Amino acid sequence: MSPYKGHKGLKRIFNAAGYSFDGLRAAFTGEAAFRQLVLLNVAPVPLSFLLTVTRVERAVLIMACLLALIVELINSAIEAAIDRISLERHPLSKNAKDMGSAAQFVALVMIAIVWATILL
Repeated sequence: MSPYKGHKGLKRIFNAAGYSFDGLRAAFTGEAAFRQLVLLNVAPVPLSFLLTVTRVERAVLIMACLLALIVELINSAIEAAIDRISLERHPLSKNAKDMGSAAQFVALVMIAIVWATILL
């Protein structure tokens, strides 16, 4: 067991929620790509409620947008961990960062495909 895992029950849930909000705040203030994705989602998510689609289709449209935010959070975490280890250029560090970027690219392509498939 990790020495940092000391709380149980409701206290652990409250702590976890706080850590999550800290992570969202760090991503929003420190990561331009995350802010851009949030702004990118400002229009499509509310728009999905104005479209004449089924509830399931609406949920899929919104989930595709939120997935891109999740992938960006993970990508940013990978980049931060790599930079914490070393700022020295290394092929494995480059691969890790490039794969995180590729995951984000796939998530963005998925948004386009999902929205085009449902709306067209």
